[in-house]
Amino acid sequence: MRLSKPLPNPQPDVFSYRLNKVLCLALSPARLLNYFRYRLSDRTESVSYFPIKLDFENVSRCNFRCSMCPVSEWDAGRRADDLSYAEFKSILDGQVGVIEIKLQGLGEPLLGKDEFFRMIRYARKKRIWVRTSTNASILDVNDNYRKLYDAGVNEIQISVDGVTKETYEAIRRGGSFERLVKNCTLINNYSRGKRPRPLMWVLLQKRNQHEFKQFIPFAYKLGFVRVCFALDLNGWADKEWTAKNQTEICGEISEQDILLAVEEGKKLGINVGVWINTQKYSATAKTRLCPWPFERAFISSDGKVVPCCIISNPDTVSFGSARDFQSLWFGKVYTDFRRSHLAGAIPPFCSSCYEKSL
Repeated sequence: MRLSKPLPNPQPDVFSYRLNKVLCLALSPARLLNYFRYRLSDRTESVSYFPIKLDFENVSRCNFRCSMCPVSEWDAGRRADDLSYAEFKSILDGQVGVIEIKLQGLGEPLLGKDEFFRMIRYARKKRIWVRTSTNASILDVNDNYRKLYDAGVNEIQISVDGVTKETYEAIRRGGSFERLVKNCTLINNYSRGKRPRPLMWVLLQKRNQHEFKQFIPFAYKLGFVRVCFALDLNGWADKEWTAKNQTEICGEISEQDILLAVEEGKKLGINVGVWINTQKYSATAKTRLCPWPFERAFISSDGKVVPCCIISNPDTVSFGSARDFQSLWFGKVYTDFRRSHLAGAIPPFCSSCYEKSL
């Protein structure tokens, strides 16, 4: 879908985010200096600052076998060992510039149990903003929904890809629609009057596009106040998955449909956003390049550096060990990566996020 005008992107609690950033920077002179270097820099192939954001995949295993995800083809739904708390702490401590992290990759992060919550608590002690995403399947286990809030998480995204049992369970294979409804209601009721309020993330595709007009009323029923419709299917930089998911991209939802959903959301007190990956970036201007090469990296559960969360899998693209992150970030690997973007020679594994003219 090519839009005639911009539609709202999903946004965190902007006031809380900005306040947290101020407190995070104030807590560490080194972090503040790094942030100034980042802000004052022009996008160049060589940088003088550490990344300001990192994604950590605490587990690369999942209890679902979703139709659009490569995890469905892994033995026992697992790619590698979990990221240990000790390694997470060591990597984070070595990155003095980080003000924001995401704790989630190709796996279901809550499978990490207490180690996962421990990671959140440690990052929050540094006033680092913490985001995560879940399929909601085990929010009710051991009061996980409470533990997320008690640990201090700043953003929670919940995947909801169907409003009926038939559709949801055909996409989120291994999931239970009844448990989804129960757990979304549980966490939304608990979050009332608190921050953050969870975001309902809907990955629109051919399998669920017939239910599009029902998603906003469904979100209201479950207690969500924020919804995002994602209109692209990721191929994870894998040729086979890219080809497979291209055939499932939603094709019947118009711009007018989206605008009507935004308006319907307003009437119900729901903020509606839209995510279109293939129209995010362009090599036509430096300011329109993907920011990942210049400010961010993804650390897999087995401690490898991956270009971004859209790729996620180091078996597809890996820059090396996170133990050598500093030499990678300031060395030839990232210098060449940035140079390719600046020159308009977008690497093939990055092309899915750029305008189709590429």
